[in-house]
Amino acid sequence: MTQDSINSRERFLDACNGHGVTRPPVWLMRQAGRSLPEYRKLKEKHTFLELVKSPDLATEVTLQPLRRFPLDAAILFSDILVVPEALGQPYRFTDGNGIRMEFTIGNRHDIERLNTSGLRERLAYTREALLQTKRELGGRQALLGFAGSPWTLANYMIGGHSQDTMLARRLYHEDRALFELLMEKLTDAVADYLAFQIESGADAVQVFDSMGGCLPPSHYKAASGKWIAEIVSRLDGKAPVIVFSRGTLGSLGHLIDTGAPFLSVDWTADLGEIRNRIPKTMGLQGNLDPAVLTSTPEIAAIETKRILESMRGFRRYIFNLGHGVTKNAKLESIEAVVNTVKDFQ
Repeated sequence: MTQDSINSRERFLDACNGHGVTRPPVWLMRQAGRSLPEYRKLKEKHTFLELVKSPDLATEVTLQPLRRFPLDAAILFSDILVVPEALGQPYRFTDGNGIRMEFTIGNRHDIERLNTSGLRERLAYTREALLQTKRELGGRQALLGFAGSPWTLANYMIGGHSQDTMLARRLYHEDRALFELLMEKLTDAVADYLAFQIESGADAVQVFDSMGGCLPPSHYKAASGKWIAEIVSRLDGKAPVIVFSRGTLGSLGHLIDTGAPFLSVDWTADLGEIRNRIPKTMGLQGNLDPAVLTSTPEIAAIETKRILESMRGFRRYIFNLGHGVTKNAKLESIEAVVNTVKDFQ
């Protein structure tokens, strides 16, 4: 065990708290194991949902990237749609058509029958996976939990799958009261779920507003930003909160207003510019283009170094991708990225 690995968790938390680090910590966004042969081997025997709901299997998948790469943090293997399922709206994976909800939210009755009580009991498998993973990490790396933002979850729940955002936007414009009823329930559920994860051992949590970019900036605050702000407020400093909102550079002011201590930026933004537009108390995470991981290790290292140089001297910075790891990411390119960050001074 190296001194670097012993200090990985401390390095991550120091960056979160603005204490300054000799190099930025590095971890991989959600779905870090997708490109690993050991993960694909598990997928031959188990469905995705079996992996998510089995604490033993979720722990195994969470730890797989750390066995290959000297990362500073692990992110729990799970899925944002466990929250709608726990509320009473199951989901499944279909052949060739991605995720499908068992039914869609279409009226007040559908929303009212979503059950927020007993959420923790129905998501007990998450707690067990966090506790197991925490024991396995032994304090060497930080452990992160996550949840989808209310707006992103609402898109799945109303539209039925990830490709249809029109229906949620229409509900927002046509029936604001009904829209807000759904968002209030989801905000309660997500805030409770993230607090539950922190109590179960997560050192930090991330809110994924992956569909934030389908909103115009003029409506981002009302449809998404204010609900994220409520979640951040309810967590009340229990652990660092990282907000990732994809494609929302035009809504930067609203993202700052969420009060989140950390903002994770997708690959379409210039981190060197963003660092000059946020409060001094706010940290940044990001934002390597995931496509770089499908290229050569040389290109991956060059692009990583470019981002690191643009963030030189910024105390509250965590290196990461600008979105999730793709299935066809090359292991040698991931290794080049991690090593470039670890060698950066």
